[in-house]
Amino acid sequence: MTASFDNSLNGELESAVRDNRIPPCPLALEKISQEMSKPDPDFRHLTQIISSDVALAAGLVRLANSPFFGSRRRVASVNEALMLLGLNTSSQAVACIALGNVFPSMPAMERFWDASAQIAKLSGWLAREQKWPGVRPEEAYTYGLFRDCGIAVLLQHFPHYVRILQDANNEALRTFTDVEDELLPTNHVVMGSMMTQSWWLPENICKAVRHHHDIKHDMGRKDAPFRYLVAISQLAEYLLQQNTGRSKTHEWEKLGEVCLQQLDLDEEAVQALEAKANEVLAERE
Repeated sequence: MTASFDNSLNGELESAVRDNRIPPCPLALEKISQEMSKPDPDFRHLTQIISSDVALAAGLVRLANSPFFGSRRRVASVNEALMLLGLNTSSQAVACIALGNVFPSMPAMERFWDASAQIAKLSGWLAREQKWPGVRPEEAYTYGLFRDCGIAVLLQHFPHYVRILQDANNEALRTFTDVEDELLPTNHVVMGSMMTQSWWLPENICKAVRHHHDIKHDMGRKDAPFRYLVAISQLAEYLLQQNTGRSKTHEWEKLGEVCLQQLDLDEEAVQALEAKANEVLAERE
């Protein structure tokens, strides 16, 4: 589990973490990162770390047994889950499980996490279905879940952010972050990028979080993996909107064309995916 920190954000990151605006990296995740940075990570030690947190252990085993990974055999322990998923996927899975536990429960947050979970589910399915170069389904899933984590941070610390969020979702012309920047000292992509970096998520995920309202960033590098992640999750959000009428925004109108170019898809392909997405959303975990 590695992350390459954006030097321009280092000072802001330290300040935000110090001021408790960004939830600190869970201790178990930090220990896992330290173990994985070794030339020869110890599976037994990793098993002990994860098993010491009942919620993480249960969540990892549940995820390993989910249809997402399509395993024919059921795993019953953390060690078996690690062997099945591999170290990189397991570390991202632990981060995903920990994410939902670090924010207080409130109605706006529950709706937010539900939409994020559905977008993550569709993102992982799209990556597995389409097999875009350099994109792993588990990474697309992780990114889908963490993409808007900065919104959760802002909801926690700015009581009036719910109104700003509504304004940004309803804005048809300006970028989402331009609306935030007019009314706040920061925006959710900056806060989300800081959080994913401080949680030691992979560089592609951190960069995708930072630029997901600006997919035209680094346009000369269509092969950049982070651009695929951005486009996949944007398509996943659009499919969710079309199938459920929920999580409505104007982002597809602003970004859809460039996302389809990135993914080499046309409208006919999107319509076919839309029909299949309904079945994916209906599947039980």
